[in-house]
Amino acid sequence: MGKGNLPPVFPKEVAEKTQFDTRTRAYISPVRVMWTQNGDLITGSENLLLQGNGQATTANTPKTVFVSKEGKRPSILLDFGREIHGGLQFVTCIRASTKPVKVRVRLGESVGEAMCEITKENGATNDHAMRDYTIELPWLGVCEVGNSGFRFVRIDMLEDDVELPIKEIRASLLYRDIPYLGSFRSNDPRVDSIWATGAYTLHLNLQEYLVEAPKRDRLVWLCDLHPEVRTALAVFGDNEALSRGLDFARDETPLPGWMNGMCSYSLWWVLIHRDYYMYRGDLNYLKQQQQYLSDLMKILMSKVDAEGREHLDGGGRFLDWPTSEDTLAVNAGLHALMLMTFEAGAEMLNALGDKELAAQCTATADRMKKVTPDYKTSKQSAALIALAGIVPAETANKEVLEVGGAHGFSTFYGYYMLKAQALAGDYTDAIQNMKDYWGGMLDLGATTFWEDFDINWKKNAARIDELIPAGKVDVHRTYGDYCYKGYRHSLAHGWASGPTAWLSEYVLGVKIVEPGCKAVKIEPNLGGLEWVEGTVPTPYGVIKVRHEKQADGKIKSKIEVPKGVKVVK
Repeated sequence: MGKGNLPPVFPKEVAEKTQFDTRTRAYISPVRVMWTQNGDLITGSENLLLQGNGQATTANTPKTVFVSKEGKRPSILLDFGREIHGGLQFVTCIRASTKPVKVRVRLGESVGEAMCEITKENGATNDHAMRDYTIELPWLGVCEVGNSGFRFVRIDMLEDDVELPIKEIRASLLYRDIPYLGSFRSNDPRVDSIWATGAYTLHLNLQEYLVEAPKRDRLVWLCDLHPEVRTALAVFGDNEALSRGLDFARDETPLPGWMNGMCSYSLWWVLIHRDYYMYRGDLNYLKQQQQYLSDLMKILMSKVDAEGREHLDGGGRFLDWPTSEDTLAVNAGLHALMLMTFEAGAEMLNALGDKELAAQCTATADRMKKVTPDYKTSKQSAALIALAGIVPAETANKEVLEVGGAHGFSTFYGYYMLKAQALAGDYTDAIQNMKDYWGGMLDLGATTFWEDFDINWKKNAARIDELIPAGKVDVHRTYGDYCYKGYRHSLAHGWASGPTAWLSEYVLGVKIVEPGCKAVKIEPNLGGLEWVEGTVPTPYGVIKVRHEKQADGKIKSKIEVPKGVKVVK
């Protein structure tokens, strides 16, 4: 983990077991007071918006005073401007009684969640991270609580005949203080916002490990990790949290077990390692995976019959939640994922010098290519079938992916749908689908991308950053299914960050050709955009590109690459 030194008074045996945080904590003041209840019992609420310093004081300082009377208690709703990962800091002032004061704190990714009660009907929970709890605030002191994902905070006084003067209520943002090496700009601000929102969504999840959501589940899910790693590399370059998560999953899953108890998640571990090796070119790190990789590939080969059909068992057969009840989609998707896993495994095993096992993987993949499962029931399975080369991408696009535009997209597999449309050369529709789908979340007030979304949810929906007007639909409470019903739904989910990686790879057009980014192709695809520019990190520094569409439709490019990287055609 992080590096540091304990004060010398601690014994060696304590120091050897100490973990130092790799993250930074920043304190953020609210940007607006959205609502009060019994507001006549609150004075100076505007002072909560002032910059704080986190220090309690005996001086007469600007403060907010909450007063409870018998049967009448005040409440307040604060907005911190955008979703964060972290907790809250309260700085209290001198008051007549030194007895701690009880308050209720409710965190929300939406206004509706911050205002709700924990009930089965609402779907709100304290799973994984506390979002609704009671605390006691000290006399003339500082209290820090919470570790969750939120933007809005509701605070209720819980006792009668109590006065609570507060100097500050601030959010504590816990994050990795690392530069955004990647960037993206174009003539379309909506596209730019999608790239930036995906990057920030990923950043919130780049904690000590790369997890999938700050509110829930806060776990190292291997399927989520694939688009997350792609986005992380496109925005930040390599980071210790990436290898730490991959190693954690390996060490927590002795073979023949499936990672996270799901067969497809072990497939994703292989696919991530291939992409990670192509970016880093670190053969020594790949050698650390060789034994596990080799044993896993042998297990996977035992799950493919002589005709090339997969028979994965002993773990959940899963693509994403929207397809979880579509057996044909799951079967087709797993077939394609497994085929791509054998190809990725063969690439890495060849790099490791195990030509024999690599050849067996290739032969198994070739056998699987002769089988064409029914892929037409979902855009998820159609995308994977196209990416695996089982059917031409143009065919899958025409038959399934382009039908209905962004209808049928999902936040996780939407990344692969965009990739498949790009493989089919349909960049114009892909960019429009991205603008309609991920842009639809922005239209509803999102500052991070969600665990799930359907563009039909936009109909008569209130924004998540406003109190729900009469006659409008609370999109957070009303929708969601499976493990994310109602307010349990995560509104900052790393697997939804895929458009950021996609724009960097397919629109800026920077593709890695040789491990370690030693050679890249730069093939811009602007679709309906007029110009794009941006940067893409490599181990040698950033690649800078600008592409402009000329009057004849041709692209004029300006490219700068760091020493150690060559551009090939």
